[in-house]
Amino acid sequence: MPKDNVDEQGSTEAVSDSDSQGQALTARQKEILRLVAQGCTNREIGQQLAISVRTVEVHRFNLMRRLRVRNVAQLLRQAIALKIIPNGPSPTPHV
Repeated sequence: MPKDNVDEQGSTEAVSDSDSQGQALTARQKEILRLVAQGCTNREIGQQLAISVRTVEVHRFNLMRRLRVRNVAQLLRQAIALKIIPNGPSPTPHV
C-alpha cells in the first residue's frame, strides 16, 4: 500500500512500500540515465557507449516504463528520489 512521504518543502509524494524500482534497473539503464541527466542526446549517448541510437531509445523507453514516468523531467525526478543519480549539478558535463 502506498505511503505519503513529506519532503523538506512540505510537498507530498506517493512512495511505494518497496523501493525496488531503482534496484530493478540494469547497469546499462543506470548508465544511460546518468548520461541523460548530464544533458546528452540519444546520439551522444550512443556514440559514448558504442551502441545505436535506436538501442538508446529502447533503453530510455524501458526506463520510463519501469519507473512509471511520462517525460524526462519525471524520469530525472524519480532517479533522484531513488538515489540513482545525485541531487544537484552534474560534476562532468557531456561532451
